[in-house]
Amino acid sequence: MASEGQTSTGYIQHHLQNLAYGKLPAGYERLDANGNVVEVLQQDTWTIAHTSQEAVDMGFWAVHLDTLGWSVFLALILGFIFNKAVGTANAGVPKGVQSFVEMIVEFVNATVTDIFHHKNRLIAPMALTIFTWVFMMNLMDLIPVDWLPFAAAQIAGDPHFFFKVVPTTDPNATMGMALTVFALMIFFSIQQKGFMGFVKELTLHPFHSGKWFVDIFLIPVNLILETVSLIAKPISLGLRLFGNLYAGEMIFILIALMFSAGLVMGIGGFFLQMGWAIFHILVITLQAFVFMVLTTVYMAMAHDVEEH
Repeated sequence: MASEGQTSTGYIQHHLQNLAYGKLPAGYERLDANGNVVEVLQQDTWTIAHTSQEAVDMGFWAVHLDTLGWSVFLALILGFIFNKAVGTANAGVPKGVQSFVEMIVEFVNATVTDIFHHKNRLIAPMALTIFTWVFMMNLMDLIPVDWLPFAAAQIAGDPHFFFKVVPTTDPNATMGMALTVFALMIFFSIQQKGFMGFVKELTLHPFHSGKWFVDIFLIPVNLILETVSLIAKPISLGLRLFGNLYAGEMIFILIALMFSAGLVMGIGGFFLQMGWAIFHILVITLQAFVFMVLTTVYMAMAHDVEEH
């Protein structure tokens, strides 16, 4: 629920700001929520941002502690669940956690088998990790938007404490994963095709005549087309996940504003929130699946050594 005395715009901006940790330069004037100077730094200082502007002024090297913290925490939970399933595995009929984990593993394995027709023992485990981890990060969007930020503010003793709990609504997280996939694409492409094979793929496709005096004019066109296509893959992969989850979070925040607009609006907000949460279960699952499938497709393309 929106805090008393806080505008709707301020409420939205507060929920969309990450807990940033970075360096502020000497002489920097730190302001309070009302814009009053409360401190002037005497030297370069690594600190937590107290305002959105401070987070911006920290620049590229600022670290989003909430995104990193929740990502690692959710990864540990996944590790615990899978480790428990392995520890209780037996030859009999699976039950409980083991049954659930086996269902997910079989689903992912079937999907990878249909898409990836090469030999690489890394791909299936990577697909399983991506699907389950992204799903867990997306799942945090179903927790009411004020619960965890309010608890964090109480613990920190600061009502303006920033605390986002959905890592995939942070483009740094989604683009970081997408760039990792991109790096693996390049690595496997060079590994499977050789460096010159990779260069030829960029310069002799899609247009190739077989005559050097014609190809010399086609190479620049091919290079531009293939480079744009290659770079577009990680950008679209990361931004697709970020955009869908960010939009979902924004809708939850807008619905939460209704709870501060009176009893009637609050009741309406409750039903809207429940309806959107139910629909959003499909969204968070689908986005995790799409990220996994596209990653597997890109890995298959990197392993494809056939000449066209």
